[in-house]
Amino acid sequence: MQTPQLTVRYYLSLFVPKSYTVLRGGYSLRELRADVLAGLTVAVVALPLAMALAIASGATPEKGLHTAIVAGFLISALGGSRVQIGGPTAAFIPVVFVVIQQFGYGGLILCTLLAGLMLIAAGLLRLGTLMKYMPQPVITGFTAGIAVSIFSSQIKDALGLQMGAVPAEFLPRWTAYAKHIATAQPAAIALTALGLAVILAVRRWRPNWPVFLIALLACTLVSTGLALPAETIGSRFGALPSALPTFDFPHIPFERTRELLPSSLTIAFLAGVESLLSAVVADGMTGGRHRSNAELVAQGVANSASALFGGLPATGAIARTATNVRAGGRTPMAGMVHAGFLLVFMLLLAPFMRYIPLAALAAVLLVVAWNISEAEAFRHTLSAPKGDRLVLLLTFLLTVFFDLTIAIEAGLVTAAFVFMFRMADAFEVSSGVKLVEENGADDATEKAPSQRDRLPPGVEAFQISGALFFGAANRLDDLLDQFRVPPKVFILRMRLVPLIDASGVHALKALLERCHRRGIVLVVSGLQPQPQRVVAQMQLHPREGELHFVSDYEAALALARRLVAATNDNR
Repeated sequence: MQTPQLTVRYYLSLFVPKSYTVLRGGYSLRELRADVLAGLTVAVVALPLAMALAIASGATPEKGLHTAIVAGFLISALGGSRVQIGGPTAAFIPVVFVVIQQFGYGGLILCTLLAGLMLIAAGLLRLGTLMKYMPQPVITGFTAGIAVSIFSSQIKDALGLQMGAVPAEFLPRWTAYAKHIATAQPAAIALTALGLAVILAVRRWRPNWPVFLIALLACTLVSTGLALPAETIGSRFGALPSALPTFDFPHIPFERTRELLPSSLTIAFLAGVESLLSAVVADGMTGGRHRSNAELVAQGVANSASALFGGLPATGAIARTATNVRAGGRTPMAGMVHAGFLLVFMLLLAPFMRYIPLAALAAVLLVVAWNISEAEAFRHTLSAPKGDRLVLLLTFLLTVFFDLTIAIEAGLVTAAFVFMFRMADAFEVSSGVKLVEENGADDATEKAPSQRDRLPPGVEAFQISGALFFGAANRLDDLLDQFRVPPKVFILRMRLVPLIDASGVHALKALLERCHRRGIVLVVSGLQPQPQRVVAQMQLHPREGELHFVSDYEAALALARRLVAATNDNR
């Protein structure tokens, strides 16, 4: 038996950062060199993405950089994965865009802070392991929906449309695009096409090169060299600040906390799921094993800090984490170095970033949207059973046309109902005529009459199989109505019931009451450990002459014979 001290020690060990584990085990100069090179590689990849994701979210580009620096450093320093790279990701774009439009940047600060606290609480409550049970159709559905939302959000900059703010909703957004399609700028279209062509070409011929950065450089050189009339970061946002991220606490609408809670839950959910999925991918690439609850706590701390330093929501980024592993990163130092390089880039290159065309950033995000769409997984899930297809399409359509929060909630609820329906459908009740021997006879073709003949006169038996939970409990309601003449003893075989819940116990109690009213003795045989424990906890105990629990079917038959004999003797 564990002592309280051991229990507390084990609990605290769940939150030990991997950086501490690595440094305690010894950290060599060779490992440092590999991590520095990997961090530099990831920083080059993350630089254009951070700005593009911030702009697509309705924020300024430096907020994306601040997020990648502050949150990226803390996720690596405090997290439960050795190679996780954190920062802003495309999954947050739809929800962040809507929050900023409706509540301003102060509302987003509050949302991110609340999400950070939720993630810390989830980690401390050891909910990290539950993330692995997220239904895949829900994940695929909302990921594909996010991809469509990102794609639609980039049409204005990709075509250079001369219009005001882009509506947050999908249909009004495309209606606005259609009204302003005549204002499309050839220069913007050409730069978008150039950016896409460069990305595709580099990925085909030099896949290890930083494709997004190369695309931005090519588009910027062409736009500046030819003096193309295309909108740039500088023309829309002005010069980027070349200074350290500072503590920023703007007006926060605390009075609207209740309105912002759904969005906070969505941000926390996305941050938790994406970070743990990224950690699982990293484990597969490195052969390591992450600490899921430590990762959630780190994500919570990083999001809270990002909000207070003028950033955006952050999480583990699968693509950047994979880049880190392929570049040779093997310890959290690579992620911390990546944040340091991003800070250096911002301090040194901020004056030049103003010349980057927004069409080039749109090209980058169009490719990102395709990358996260999981088109192959979407097509594959469409060949799944009807319930999975329903969950997939419902989550996808709600994400695109309504709201990510509603989509996740509806997807999870629908997936739960599909699961319950399947479990209830797998629950079977069969009469004694169809039973095979309790002692484990492998011959399923055994004659039914021989089973029926074993039942003494006045005894009936039914076998139930599958989980006896609230979705299947009503199957026991009309069990006794199948007998023209009520038996004296009714054997309920439960050897094949691995799980029972409160509704299942209630159904057993209801069956017992019906048996009692008709003068039938109920004998339950073969209870497995979990049903035994739950039945005992809910005070369903044996009652002499009414309810008996026996170990197996043979014992049930022997008891039934004695009970029938006793009844006959009493007459």
